[in-house]
Amino acid sequence: MKAIIETGGKQYYVAEGSVIYVEKLEGNEGDKIVFDKVLMANGVVGNPYVESKVEGVILKQGKQKKITVFRYKPNKKSTRVKKGHRQPYTKVEIKKIK
Repeated sequence: MKAIIETGGKQYYVAEGSVIYVEKLEGNEGDKIVFDKVLMANGVVGNPYVESKVEGVILKQGKQKKITVFRYKPNKKSTRVKKGHRQPYTKVEIKKIK
């Protein structure tokens, strides 16, 4: 069974047993999570959602690699800004599509 779910403002194409990285969700490792915003399940497209649920298990809570953001304008010493950012994520394994 395959489905398209929506979480964190993004859409993910999932199947049973697949592992996805999504925007950070509340919960600890090993907790079960249910995605109820299902856009498509088994080829049936909803308007906007389908009466279906996708169950998963949280495998890991973490942060991605650090990226460097550097803004610069030549000939002006006051406009050099260097910042770093690490986006948090949740690693989820899809167990069942109902």
